[in-house]
Amino acid sequence: MPMLTVGSVEIPYVLRRSDAATRARITVTPDSVEVVVPTAATEDEIAGVLHRRRAWLYEQTRHMAERMARSNAVRRFVSGAKIPYRGRLMRLRVEPCDDTLVSVAYRNGFLVGCPRSVAPASHDDLIESALRLWLRKRLRQDVADLVRRHGEPNGLKPRDVRVKDQKHVWGSCGIDRVVNLNWQLVFAPRTVLEYAVVHELCHLRHRTHDRAFWGLVGTILPDWEARKAWLDQNEHFLTLRRVEPT
Repeated sequence: MPMLTVGSVEIPYVLRRSDAATRARITVTPDSVEVVVPTAATEDEIAGVLHRRRAWLYEQTRHMAERMARSNAVRRFVSGAKIPYRGRLMRLRVEPCDDTLVSVAYRNGFLVGCPRSVAPASHDDLIESALRLWLRKRLRQDVADLVRRHGEPNGLKPRDVRVKDQKHVWGSCGIDRVVNLNWQLVFAPRTVLEYAVVHELCHLRHRTHDRAFWGLVGTILPDWEARKAWLDQNEHFLTLRRVEPT
């Protein structure tokens, strides 16, 4: 079998000549690389095509190898696994379905419908993406409820409230009066989410963490210190992960 060498990597391929081909065509699958050329193509022309496409061929074969490795690895999101939600580990159930998209429902646990047409190697990525969308939507609803409950009654009205993927903070409040909340707060108990929302709302009146700021937080949530302590001590819990089935 002929080989194409890219750096220190050798890529085997199958060469096929075809009367129907008008130009060279390269197909990469998990099992093979096929190069189809017109019957009259010369060795120099074939070598030229392979040389021009060598970087693309390397990336495609590497991508295929990674996909195969993922498909052979242990899946993370399977029936019986648990994922955090509102401070608890909730069981996950994955069932095949005839839909074209992954669906997520919650009934004392997560029920995920995964289309039968989805390749096994793609299950984890698609299920994780669907769970993220569902969780972010639910957090937006929870945050909106808490802003209504604690914002206007205390004269704290943000210009906008946004749920974001923030790397290093649980929330922020800009001088533009826009409140941002980290979407991973959906994994915390609702009382802790409530503290995070109230914390940022209070920054609408007090920009720094001075005595007046904490005094305002305390008038709204007298037990704010216990809620803050949970958030400080359980940062590792607030991520979309799975726990082995039990």
